Amino acid sequence: MKLGIVGLPNVGKSTLFNAITNAGAESANYPFCTIDPNVGVVAVPDHRLDALTEMYHPKKTTPAVVEFVDIAGLVKGASKGQGLGNKFLANIRECDAIVHVVRCFDDENIMHVVADTSTNVPVDPAGDIGVIDIELIMADVEMVERRIDKAQKAAKGDKKYLREVEVFSALKDWLNDGNSARSFDCDEDDAAIIAAAELLSLKPIIYAANLDEEGFADCHANAYYKVVEELAAKEGAQVIPVCAKLEAEIAELDGEEKKMFLDDLGIAESGLDRLIKASYALLGLISFLTSGEDECRAWTIKRGTKAPQAAGKIHTDFERGFIRAEVVNFDDLMACGSMNAAKEKGLVRSEGKEYVMKDGDIVLFRFNV
Repeated sequence: MKLGIVGLPNVGKSTLFNAITNAGAESANYPFCTIDPNVGVVAVPDHRLDALTEMYHPKKTTPAVVEFVDIAGLVKGASKGQGLGNKFLANIRECDAIVHVVRCFDDENIMHVVADTSTNVPVDPAGDIGVIDIELIMADVEMVERRIDKAQKAAKGDKKYLREVEVFSALKDWLNDGNSARSFDCDEDDAAIIAAAELLSLKPIIYAANLDEEGFADCHANAYYKVVEELAAKEGAQVIPVCAKLEAEIAELDGEEKKMFLDDLGIAESGLDRLIKASYALLGLISFLTSGEDECRAWTIKRGTKAPQAAGKIHTDFERGFIRAEVVNFDDLMACGSMNAAKEKGLVRSEGKEYVMKDGDIVLFRFNV
């Protein structure tokens, strides 16, 4: 899963990126990986994987991972190549979802940058969101125009492409009215046509409302946060309150210190944990686990994936030669204390090719190639 972090300058985007990537690396003992200066890979926190590691003491524990991309340079005119627009719009296109960091606090020492100017004006979450939305939408208009032109030419030889012309023409009108592609109302067949275009404003989005410590303590009383909530509700997006400054402090802690710090703040999870959970829900993802003395590992799949395809995540031979999946529920395994005890109680099930994987399934795939 790749998440692109976007936002205007001075909203706390890079502070949040640095904090969550460092926190993720430390909390799960997963080596922080810098692919290039603005990309970080972090482990997905999973208490089930921790429990399996305690049970098996494997040679290796491998968590699921999330790739965060700190996408800078998105300013007014980015869709026309202003700033580093072309490069970073391309980076967004490669992401599964967008985390849009929105400033929701006042601080006279931090300039509120509007578009590509350096004028300090009042904080305006709705305006900030609008600047980036419009750039993504304008880039999409160009992409849609190219798709219309391509479909029109193809329709001369095959009339089935006329439907593409109709769909993209209607979408173009929608985009030109300032609306995102993800809010365009259409049926499944038309949605499949649109999905093939890899539009930027079609990406699922999570708004990370960056508050100061006072605002974070009671975010629902914060007027800026309420604005972001209302905008997100209109398009069915999620909002997560965060405090980038606190996340940076949390990133320096581990174990009991981290827990005590979170308890003092009155929150159960760090911003990283909440962001990953929201991302999994947004993209319809779940995890299944494999366990043993050699390795305990978490695997990410789409909700609704059947057993053979889940096996294929481990190795293509597993899917090609799939026989059955031996599955046990995580809570059942923990209650029994061992896999043998779970088998004796009949809690380890044998599932076939039509079995739909569930979040937290612990599985052993049987195959023959």
